[in-house]
Amino acid sequence: MPTIVDTEVSKPARITGRVMSGVVILFLLFDGAIKLVPLPVVTETMDKMGFGASDTLARSLGIITIVCTLLYSVPPTSILGAILLTGYLGGAIASHVRIGSPLFSYTLFGLYLGLMVWGGLYLRDGNLRALLPFRR
Repeated sequence: MPTIVDTEVSKPARITGRVMSGVVILFLLFDGAIKLVPLPVVTETMDKMGFGASDTLARSLGIITIVCTLLYSVPPTSILGAILLTGYLGGAIASHVRIGSPLFSYTLFGLYLGLMVWGGLYLRDGNLRALLPFRR
């Protein structure tokens, strides 16, 4: 079975990747935490999106968000976490499309966050760079 050789990552790229990933991690941990409580703004928004104002569903989504984010934040499981977060954010985008949310602010926010997830990971992880080599 072929192995992937870890590609060297420059110090500026690694720092930039860690900062980008850190911003995403902080945002998603905050997002998951407010769903665990759940704050009224969370249940009201879920109701507007057609999911009902269920505290149980909000808590479940909060747990899923936090678990996926923690997987993303730990280097050995970061790629798995990024894949799971991509699916989660894709569901958020689909939900916003379904209810007709504004395109650039609400609907595409999941895309912006997903690009930061993968961009930060690509900049800081040599294994991912070896798997997805971009030609210069």
